[in-house]
Amino acid sequence: MSEKETKSGGSESAKEGIQLPVDEHVEEISENGQKVRARGIYLLPNMITTGALFSGFYAIVASMNGKFEWAAIAIFVAMVLDGLDGRVARLTNTQSAFGVQYDSLSDMVSFGLAPALVVFNWGLGEHLGKFGWAAAFIYAACGALRLARFNTQVDTVDKGIFVGLASPTAAAIVASMVWVGHDMEVGTPTAVAAALVTMLAGLLMVSNFRYSSFKGLDMKGRVPFVMMLLVILVFALVTVDPPRVLFTIAVLYTCSGPAAWLLGRFGKGKTEAQ
Repeated sequence: MSEKETKSGGSESAKEGIQLPVDEHVEEISENGQKVRARGIYLLPNMITTGALFSGFYAIVASMNGKFEWAAIAIFVAMVLDGLDGRVARLTNTQSAFGVQYDSLSDMVSFGLAPALVVFNWGLGEHLGKFGWAAAFIYAACGALRLARFNTQVDTVDKGIFVGLASPTAAAIVASMVWVGHDMEVGTPTAVAAALVTMLAGLLMVSNFRYSSFKGLDMKGRVPFVMMLLVILVFALVTVDPPRVLFTIAVLYTCSGPAAWLLGRFGKGKTEAQ
């Protein structure tokens, strides 16, 4: 059969309503100022995103089997991989609309569902019943709302800030909290405190507090020598007691948003009074 006959046969089959095999992914991209249709997806950044997705999935499964330390660690691994995929895509010029959407869905699993289910399996479900799963659901729902809002505002909001707490940081608070208490005897008071922290982390994700995104940092430029010493100090502190140090860092960053808002509020009121 000739190429012409094949194309003709394909057209006739389509007209007759016969379902043909689905072609691979095609998306419209901008190339040299013109819109072109690109076929397929980029492998490297999407492999890293898949690694982050797997880490979130593993965290859920590990928590179901009572391995809460490994579940918390898996969420932090997902955070590292989530920070890498976008940077790798930009460095290798392999950004794509598919990658953006895939990354967002991966974030929902790794930083929305995984922390909620891990903390629920750790202490909320057994000790708090319906209040426990309600607290976990509030966190997961806020994570979904946070990601949806971020996706719709990504082109209009200053890239130097996050509106609301970023989902990886919220996940870090919940995961490090579970990591700290993975070998503790969880009672009702501890479970109540964990539920409140979980809900607060979720609500901060959908708040209007401004957080620095640190995207303005020039990683390629030169810095004072003392900065390298500070980096070494941070690594040393994390090595001493990873869960508590990571929890402290996450809490301090989380408090920076409300603190900046309060300073701006009081500073504005003081200026007006003068």
